[in-house]
Amino acid sequence: MVRRPLSIRARFLLVSLAIVPVALALAGLFFTSLFTANLQRRIEAELAGHINNLAASIHFQPDGRLARPTSTLDHRFSKAYGGLYWQIDDEAMQTQLRSESLWDVALALPGSPPGDGAVHHHELAGPGGTRLLTQERRIIVNSPTGKRSLRIAVAADRQPLDDAGRAFVLDILPYIAGLAAILILASLVQVTWGLRPLATLKDGLDRIREHRGGRLDTVLPKEFTPVEAALNRLLDSQAQAIGKARTRSGDLAHGLKTPLTVLANDALRIREAGEAEIADEIDHLVSVMRTHVERELVRSRIAASAEMRQSDGDLAKVIAEVVRTLKRTAGGEALDWCIDLPRSLMLPVDPHDLRELAGNLVENAVKWGRSTIRIRWRPAGVGGSLVIEDDGPGVDAGKISSMTRRGVRHDEQEPGTGLGLSIVQEICDVYGLALVIENREPCGLRVSVAFGSA
Repeated sequence: MVRRPLSIRARFLLVSLAIVPVALALAGLFFTSLFTANLQRRIEAELAGHINNLAASIHFQPDGRLARPTSTLDHRFSKAYGGLYWQIDDEAMQTQLRSESLWDVALALPGSPPGDGAVHHHELAGPGGTRLLTQERRIIVNSPTGKRSLRIAVAADRQPLDDAGRAFVLDILPYIAGLAAILILASLVQVTWGLRPLATLKDGLDRIREHRGGRLDTVLPKEFTPVEAALNRLLDSQAQAIGKARTRSGDLAHGLKTPLTVLANDALRIREAGEAEIADEIDHLVSVMRTHVERELVRSRIAASAEMRQSDGDLAKVIAEVVRTLKRTAGGEALDWCIDLPRSLMLPVDPHDLRELAGNLVENAVKWGRSTIRIRWRPAGVGGSLVIEDDGPGVDAGKISSMTRRGVRHDEQEPGTGLGLSIVQEICDVYGLALVIENREPCGLRVSVAFGSA
């Protein structure tokens, strides 16, 4: 069994489910990185300010030793392991000053930085296994002993930076999830709205199939204009082909009727000339060929399929036309007609085919009926059945199954070709109708044709 491919809507939804979360996750990472980078730049700017403050507050004791800075600094410098640290190295005197926050720990600065006076950035190990964002700068200052080179470093614990990044992620996560749901829903709405013209196209094709129109006349977006034009060309071509085929079939059958009539007359002359055996054989062949011609004339008018019917048939109108015609026949004038049909009951059968079906069934009932013909509609669910009953002799139970075979006649004394019920069966096969033939009690025949929907 061939597996049906996914619908367009399902494909768009799957793509949205795959792409939207990934895109938003990348956007979340980008915004988190941007937030962290901006926060880190702010911390680095703060560290640079502390370096400048420390540099501005440097002074020396009379003996040339470096004195502790006296400028007001951040209170975290005074709290042990408070997360903010400074350190000044006097390389000439081999001395080092540290903030109270470092307590008994010294910053492990890398080798001597270049003497360009620029600020250099490091990430170093800090107290308690922490990681520190560190800035250092080498400056040259005047001292009682001459110019001295000092190395000033300020560091901040990066844990608050990492915590802020995680908190930012947790804060924006619900918004990202909500945005993902909105985008997926919007994608689904967009696809549904975008594919709506397909539903319009389907409705137009359904109208054609139900014979409420012959061409697509819906207003579709310009992207569907080539499809609409192609379908209309196909429908026009198909209608022309069907019309030509029916016309040629009918012309062929009509063209054979005249030669058959000539052959029948020739057989009559041959019989009068004493060649009865040859005349009988010609009469038999003419009868067989005339039966085929009559059948093909009828078949040329039957729709090839239910979808190719010209329109739906009005049951009450068709039955009225058939009864009006048969009442004028010798057999129909002597019968009582009991007709019980709903008005304006449209059946999904071409009017010509419905007339052919009903005409053969009613004509058969008239042929065998003695006093009464009853025609009624029997509703059943979403459909119903056309029931035609007569009060004739009925049919042997063993012969009912063969009544719809082509050319079968159960009474050779009655005129006919034996094609009536076979044509009815063929029409039923085309439209998917159920034909049931059964004897009535105490006498007569009942024929019902079940329609799936009406």
